[in-house]
Amino acid sequence: MTATLTLTEDDVRAALGSVVDPELDEPITDLGFVRSVAVAADAVEVHLRLPTSFCAPNFAWLMVSDARDAVAALPGAGRVVVELDDHSDSDLINAGLAADAGYRGTFGHEAEDSLDELRATFQRKAHTAAMERALTAWLRADPARPEDAVGDLLLGDLPAGPSTDALLSRRAALGLPVDPGSPVLLAPDGSRPPADAVTATLRRARSVRISVDGNAHFCRGLLTTRYPGAEADQTPRPSVDRPLLPLEVLS
Repeated sequence: MTATLTLTEDDVRAALGSVVDPELDEPITDLGFVRSVAVAADAVEVHLRLPTSFCAPNFAWLMVSDARDAVAALPGAGRVVVELDDHSDSDLINAGLAADAGYRGTFGHEAEDSLDELRATFQRKAHTAAMERALTAWLRADPARPEDAVGDLLLGDLPAGPSTDALLSRRAALGLPVDPGSPVLLAPDGSRPPADAVTATLRRARSVRISVDGNAHFCRGLLTTRYPGAEADQTPRPSVDRPLLPLEVLS
């Protein structure tokens, strides 16, 4: 007799934790975008919410479809319904997802040719931000370290911890080297910047990271304004990823 797998709400929420907002590079569970989860036997229904009704439809589609795929892949999952609430394109997105129409089949002539490049663009931004966080944490660990020393830093020199783990996972997603002998600081094209470009490369990466973190902070606030009490469903980034204050940015 085959044992029956029992699916729980915790299982579903853990699966949803693997889904990230492509622009903010944070799990939708941490951002508070998961409005509700209901599990009955092997049937699952998930409702998502976003900070505004006009969040970009392509971003919304990515999160809703990724959420459906993540839950459907759970052992024991049967009928899976994931819907987006209170969005200007909710009806269109929910109907397209239910019909397995895909992004282009759902949005027709309004859709981009493919979401692959959009996803890759934000994966590159996520890597840049994670790289800057790891380098800044390394510099802060010893105030005597000069900023341009990051040009010689290797992955194997980074301490174990959340910042390093995040950087390695984002490198792997892009197919970048993750061996201990690889340089931490990379230019946007994946190459090692020359010595005279190290500081400029780091500061460009810092501007990307500040933009990502600033957008995330803004969206969290919008969500709690739109849905009072949603802050209880949000999880802040670890303190190691605390955004730099303006004076730190300019120093």
